Amino acid sequence: MRLDIVTLFPGMCRAPFEESILKRAQGQGIVEVRLINPRDFARDRHRTVDDKPYGGGAGMVLQCGPLFEAVESVRTPAAHVVLLTPQGESFAQATARRLAECPHLILVCGHYEGVDERARQVLCDEELSIGDYILTNGTLAALVVADAVIRLLPGALGCADSATEESFGDGSLLEYPQYTRPAEFQSMGIPSRLLSGAHEEIRDWRTEQRLVRTVSRRPDLLQRGVETDHEQDRKNPT
Repeated sequence: MRLDIVTLFPGMCRAPFEESILKRAQGQGIVEVRLINPRDFARDRHRTVDDKPYGGGAGMVLQCGPLFEAVESVRTPAAHVVLLTPQGESFAQATARRLAECPHLILVCGHYEGVDERARQVLCDEELSIGDYILTNGTLAALVVADAVIRLLPGALGCADSATEESFGDGSLLEYPQYTRPAEFQSMGIPSRLLSGAHEEIRDWRTEQRLVRTVSRRPDLLQRGVETDHEQDRKNPT
């Protein structure tokens, strides 16, 4: 995958891409990451990229010119352009899986009071939000999306099953509880079934625990899963 992040703050991006899975994925050629600063496409000596909104109001708005040129400088026929904005659709694991199929992903980071509406309408293929709250700028949101997507690329994780067995990995259930050595710590033990060595019994226990944990913590996920199944049934009647 080729991943381009269009941001006014490329320095905020560098550290995460130099650590852990993100660094390893780049080193293995799984993903190529590039940072593009719209200021490099500004036409005045002050490298201006924003201006006051027409009609008045607080804050500044990102201009079309530098933003369009920044995106077009890296856009390919296969590119899918995503604007990170609080007004976008909610980002979820299913979205990450879909974006992981894109050969070229461009993440555009909003800032200030947002981007000129013409950029929103013409430049981007979709808009995403990572939650109902406001961040300093969209760069932080882009990093969240990039991490969630890159770890799903083939070969990015050490174990291929990791992405499917974790929370949200294979549907609408949270992950089961995990334990490691020692078997007893401060008078606290671990479930005996995990020590049985019986793989089928362990699988059953994990399935049970996923259900219990999801019902107690995120019952909305189960309802969402039922609605998704019903939607699939309507699309594929037998």
